[in-house]
Amino acid sequence: MAEATKPRVRPLRITPYTYQDIPGFVLQDPLGLSERMLFLPADLGPVLALLDGTRTLQAVRSEFLMRYGKPLPPEVLHRLVTDLDAAFMLDNARFRAFKEEKLAAYRRAVYRAPRLAGQVYPAEAAALQTALDKYLADAPVTLPPPTRPIAGVVSPHIDYPRGWRVYASVWGYARSAVQAAARVIVLGTDHNGPPGSLTLTRQHYATPYGVLPTATEVVDALAQAWGPDEAFRYELHHIGEHSVELALVWLHHLRGGQPVEVVPVLVGAFDHYVQQRRDPAEDPRLNRVVEVLRQAAAAQPTLVVAAVDFAHVGPAFGDPQPWGKAERQRLHRADEGLLNAVRRGDPAAWFWRIAGVEDRYRICGFSALYLYLRVLEGQTGVVTGYEHCPADPQQGSWVSVAGAVTLAAA
Repeated sequence: MAEATKPRVRPLRITPYTYQDIPGFVLQDPLGLSERMLFLPADLGPVLALLDGTRTLQAVRSEFLMRYGKPLPPEVLHRLVTDLDAAFMLDNARFRAFKEEKLAAYRRAVYRAPRLAGQVYPAEAAALQTALDKYLADAPVTLPPPTRPIAGVVSPHIDYPRGWRVYASVWGYARSAVQAAARVIVLGTDHNGPPGSLTLTRQHYATPYGVLPTATEVVDALAQAWGPDEAFRYELHHIGEHSVELALVWLHHLRGGQPVEVVPVLVGAFDHYVQQRRDPAEDPRLNRVVEVLRQAAAAQPTLVVAAVDFAHVGPAFGDPQPWGKAERQRLHRADEGLLNAVRRGDPAAWFWRIAGVEDRYRICGFSALYLYLRVLEGQTGVVTGYEHCPADPQQGSWVSVAGAVTLAAA
């Protein structure tokens, strides 16, 4: 590779890992487009920050020496950049061509294949049925039956082994609504979506039970409201994004494998609203989307689903210290304020409680649950479950998850 090139590393998923007593990091493509993983020794970790598209390889070596007082052999840097390129981890023409190929293949496919089958849940329908039925039996519904029909479900999107009790609590409680629905709108967190993005797909979603057809007429109406170019700009995120998938598996299970048309929507971060101290309700484009979703929900028996997690705290997410019992009690109080907004069907309270503390708890469902509350605004809800799930072996990092339902207006 010529020294004149200025390599730029794509955003990557970076996980601490020790290989053969060598501390370092595992690098992965967060979009799931490339299945390759790389191990990077810890002493080379700072090199990634220098590969930002502004420096030649010689400049990277010079900057590394100046900052850290250690030489970076040219053959080591060349090998690293070559490996990153081979794994499609560089933002360059080769990656862009690869991405276009992946998008074309995704759109040609009969359906979007379940990405986490065989990893987070069994890939075979019979084994999946056994597993989810066991979750439901081990976390039976203890709440009184709902007083009105259920219009919406707030479900986690954490992996099933950690979040199964909350999954089972909410989906078990919503069983009758799931079975009665003629359409399901799923608003999922887009973990890779830039602030202000809303991403659609016309592709059908599959689970081990079969295919759930996408309501393309609703998708087209949403695209018109949002802007067709923007609505499909990040469509590839649907390939690897797990939030919608993990909700649809539960939905399909409780329907006994019977299909229902779905509207899968990925919602990007709300950082821009928080930084600008801007109320999303003042955004005309977002308001158009809300109106389309409300009309779609009113047209036939519809269940609206928010596939979201709540807080992400502790060293695994950038906090300097582990979160112990006292910190987790504080977190529970903060989450309870958010759950009260869900209970009241109050999107403004949900937004400003998070924006008011600049999203210090890293609410993973911030944007998707706001949109859910806008669609079902004013309709009250019931919380079915809440837990803290460990996010590191030391149990100093935690993800809070909750399940809730929204009851239809009287």
